[in-house]
Amino acid sequence: MTPPDLSRPSASLAWRLMFDFLMRSSPQRVESLQSRGLTPNDSRVLFTLDKEEARPIGMLARQWGSDPSTATWLIDRLERAGLAERSPAPGDRRVKLVKLTAKGEETRRDLLEEYYRTPREVAALPPEDIEILVRIFSKLNQPEE
Repeated sequence: MTPPDLSRPSASLAWRLMFDFLMRSSPQRVESLQSRGLTPNDSRVLFTLDKEEARPIGMLARQWGSDPSTATWLIDRLERAGLAERSPAPGDRRVKLVKLTAKGEETRRDLLEEYYRTPREVAALPPEDIEILVRIFSKLNQPEE
């Protein structure tokens, strides 16, 4: 398989237009977070955690590309809000495991519901344009092989 040509002007334009639209629609997402006293970084953490599977803070820090102290600070914020909880790892109390609480899971579900509300600019498009967007984004959201 040949690698895609990342320098194609049309590909660059398409990406810039998508990015600009996502940035322009960002205030709706930020408002959803702020109404809950959360920040975009809190959201990133919230959408990474799971209610069933607790994960070590060190592993989360690596996934987020941060140092463990920053990850701990982010977890502290969610824990104070009742959205996440820490527990010692069985066999090594120095390792702290983190998972979502029921409130955290509910908050994440509510945020997704708000995030998934169709922006009026998208809803106003003709049906054939929406079908094209669905085809394109379905391709873009396929897992890489």
